[in-house]
Amino acid sequence: MLAADTASAALGIHLDELAPGRAVLRMKVTAAMVNGHRIGHGGYVFLLADSAFACACNTYGPVTVAAGADIVFVAPVLEGDELVATAEERTRYGRSGVYDVTVRRGDEVVAEFRGRSRSLKHG
Repeated sequence: MLAADTASAALGIHLDELAPGRAVLRMKVTAAMVNGHRIGHGGYVFLLADSAFACACNTYGPVTVAAGADIVFVAPVLEGDELVATAEERTRYGRSGVYDVTVRRGDEVVAEFRGRSRSLKHG
């Protein structure tokens, strides 16, 4: 799935780890990703977390999409920062699931994301 994700590929997102219900992705914050305050635009941090979530919830086979997600920005990110997003399944029930993603810069947490997944009936 990630190999066909042109949005993630265009941002230089790399997969470091993949296991059932878990994924670790990495992205470097570039000059094109900073906002008018010279800090990383939250949309890019969300995209990294969302991509990790997508990888984790698609490890079981059926095509699975986001039913909803939210994020808490804990600390600003800066150009040149290397961010690592770790997605972990919390629970799956029926065709739905809940996943938490922690985005870090080194040991520092910069964002916490929670995604709700839904597996499609066909696809």
